[in-house]
Amino acid sequence: MVKVRFMKIDASIDTQLPSFAHSGDACADLRAAENLILKQGERKAVSTNLIAEIPEGYEIQVRPRSGLALKHGVTVLNSPGTIDSGYRGEIRVILINLGEVPFEISKGDRIAQICVRKVEEVHYEWAEELSESERGHGGFGSTGIE
Repeated sequence: MVKVRFMKIDASIDTQLPSFAHSGDACADLRAAENLILKQGERKAVSTNLIAEIPEGYEIQVRPRSGLALKHGVTVLNSPGTIDSGYRGEIRVILINLGEVPFEISKGDRIAQICVRKVEEVHYEWAEELSESERGHGGFGSTGIE
């Protein structure tokens, strides 16, 4: 089991730990620590009042909540957002309102999901040539619509 430790930035703000809605869920709900209104087309970094200590070799991914996206057009702009293990700043969620009306966020509202994922150590290097593949240069819809 991977353990991630959290600390509140401001102890006076009633802040909850991320929590799983159901046993076996892949992601835990992350809650807002402030009240705000997100106007149509507006994006804001929403405070969670949390700092995380993520074990080395892991990251936290910040993802949208499907209900907010479907019902209100509110989503995480840089999805998935990445929180690296060495980061010790506040976790803030960049939300954008793509909906038709302003969206109100209250302290304690579930605004995103987070999941912990293993990160492989990678070494990048230059090469004089690369191996061929079946796909080759095809991209950006090159396989057509099926």
